[in-house]
Amino acid sequence: MYNAGVTQNPDSGIVIIGEPITTQRLAEMAAEHFGDMVKAVVDTSRRLLALGGGLHSDEEAALLEQGSASADLWGINIHPEKPRSEWVEFDSMINIRPRLGNRSRDVEDAATRQLICEIVDSLIQ
Repeated sequence: MYNAGVTQNPDSGIVIIGEPITTQRLAEMAAEHFGDMVKAVVDTSRRLLALGGGLHSDEEAALLEQGSASADLWGINIHPEKPRSEWVEFDSMINIRPRLGNRSRDVEDAATRQLICEIVDSLIQ
């Protein structure tokens, strides 16, 4: 079972958080990888966030190893230099799930998008 704190895989650099981190730490992660953004995968059921992978699929795999269900995982990009209302970009290949009614890289369901934003806001302060 996953401990809901902060766990980092030293081999991949992926951090799984269930407790808040600072916006400064997020900005540092962005600078380490892509410069202006951090790839992230949100577990909407367990309210976890995997950060810092090179690919959303790497973060997805890390969460699956910790017991997350695939249907609960959504890929996003977080842009810490933008205003907070514009931080989250819903764009990932892992979001293409026709069997769940999501046929694009976007997160099409408004309620799921809102939940993702709430989780991001609660875990990055």
